Amino acid sequence: MPLELTPARERALLFTLMALQFVSIVDFMIMMPLSSQLMAVFDIQPAKFGVLVSAYALSAGVSSLLASSLGDRFDRRNALLASFVGLLIATLACAHASTFELLLIARIVAGFFGGVLGSIVLAIVGDVFPPTKRGKAMGIVMLAFSLAAIAGVPLGLFISAHFSWQTPFSFLSYAGIIVLIAAYKVIPSVRGHLNQPQASFFKSYAELFRIRNHWWAFTVSCLVMFSGFMVIPYIAPTMVSNIGMTDHELPYIYLCGGLATLFTRPVIGRMTDKYPHWKVMAVTSLLSFIPIILVTQTLKTPFWVQLVFATLFFVFVSGRFIPTSALITASCESRFRGRVMAFSSAVQNFGSGFAALIAGAIMVKAPDGEILHYDWVGYIACAVSLVAIYAATKVKSVS
Repeated sequence: MPLELTPARERALLFTLMALQFVSIVDFMIMMPLSSQLMAVFDIQPAKFGVLVSAYALSAGVSSLLASSLGDRFDRRNALLASFVGLLIATLACAHASTFELLLIARIVAGFFGGVLGSIVLAIVGDVFPPTKRGKAMGIVMLAFSLAAIAGVPLGLFISAHFSWQTPFSFLSYAGIIVLIAAYKVIPSVRGHLNQPQASFFKSYAELFRIRNHWWAFTVSCLVMFSGFMVIPYIAPTMVSNIGMTDHELPYIYLCGGLATLFTRPVIGRMTDKYPHWKVMAVTSLLSFIPIILVTQTLKTPFWVQLVFATLFFVFVSGRFIPTSALITASCESRFRGRVMAFSSAVQNFGSGFAALIAGAIMVKAPDGEILHYDWVGYIACAVSLVAIYAATKVKSVS
């Protein structure tokens, strides 16, 4: 049953959850635009960099998988704070990594705590806010993605250009301490789910998988993320290698895309509250095909045109995550929600990790430096999205 909070407390809670997500998302996103610096410093090839990106996602998938059987056994507030502390320590370790192997280990640990954190944030939104407010609440919390693109990534690139690639990780971990203090003061105890019957540890998965609706929800969750992360990790290197964009122009891709989603995400959130979740997800997914195809083609167009393509990509590819999250949250009863959101987070991370690896295997770097077959990746991403839309039509809303 949703908690009774005043409007002021609701706003404070949402913005605190958004701040937690912001730190987690920047921690993950900053790796991709740093690709050229990291490959030069550690003398690694693009395929090895793909392993570095995927390590975070796959580790997050494993941790979410473990949390899905335990996520409903603890006060969500305590679990959230503990996960965030672990993430900050791992992020600080990234700043002090002197070799590729040490950085890889630090990213694996960061992914472990980041995976748990994301699922708990969504579970808290599902428990605190009733269905009529949930879409809007999801939209506000997921503004963290926009803010990460607007402020986090460009600032991180600026800092790394003037200092070193490690400095953004140090800055993020210290800034995260402020967010941790705010979370400790603002986030209420969320224990309503503890009053409901719980299965034993070994029966948790069987209890989840007996319900077919959960299967469809997990399928949607995985495929939407898989589709996006076939393309997302390679936007920066292909813009530089294929289009000829400079390192100084690259931050504007994230800045403009993030600014646009700052306005479009609340609109998509309101649409999610007004219309069936699967319909909003289907429309945003179909619209995303246009920028996916445009971004993955080697089109020698002016910088401002590429900026428009990338901005549309941010708007629709990230925008479809709002109805998808609301769809998954509504697919389960409250007593299952922590486990469902944790398992959903797991399959999302597995989907994004394997998508990055598969896309990296498809693409090859030509002798002249151009990255080939990115267009194939775009076509596959669209095809996977069509399957995700079909699966979304099968998900029933139960809460």
